Amino acid sequence: MYDFIRGPMVWISLAIFFGGILYQVFRFLALSRTVEEQQIKRPTGLVAEVPPAGTEGFLYALKLSIFRTNPVMVVVTTIFHFCLIMVPLFLLGHNILIERAIGFSLFSFSESFSDFLTWLFLFCGIYFLYRRRFSKRVRAITSRNDYLMLLLATAPFITGFLAYHQILHYNTMIVMHILAGEAMLILAPFTKFVHMVYFFAVRFTVKSEWALGSGNRTW
Repeated sequence: MYDFIRGPMVWISLAIFFGGILYQVFRFLALSRTVEEQQIKRPTGLVAEVPPAGTEGFLYALKLSIFRTNPVMVVVTTIFHFCLIMVPLFLLGHNILIERAIGFSLFSFSESFSDFLTWLFLFCGIYFLYRRRFSKRVRAITSRNDYLMLLLATAPFITGFLAYHQILHYNTMIVMHILAGEAMLILAPFTKFVHMVYFFAVRFTVKSEWALGSGNRTW
């Protein structure tokens, strides 16, 4: 069983993950369409401020949104996503396994730095959990599914942390760590985690004040 989940099941999970990502990209293209550029003329004498376009417009819109109302949330969210991506990619233990499997691997963080980033990630997860439980505004729009998504994101880190520090039974934690990572890969393209695809697809192709490029698509 252990050999299966650390061997074939990893490749199955990766295949489903990347296949799901491609499916969501094609789905996005099917749900949106290109539009012709339209020149909008401002009425004579209008003095209202017109937001800039492109990246400038994106930063302008951010300045008027959550950056102004909740800068702490912006910082915590940025750290959370940074750790969520970077720790699995550049973890020494992961890269040793990758090198054994395919002959080469990525650059690896030191074990102490990866441990620090894991602590940081888990504190961010606790912050999100606290907001969902004790912020009235956030709790009002929180469903059971939101808690499951938070658990899905943090479970590989929690089990990996427990295994690395040999807290509880090591072999059990390793198996749970692998299963948690595979579950996240399999479910990511088909749950709320799909925003990893739509964030870039929408920001770079859909024309709006949030666009990072000269988008020419609309829903």
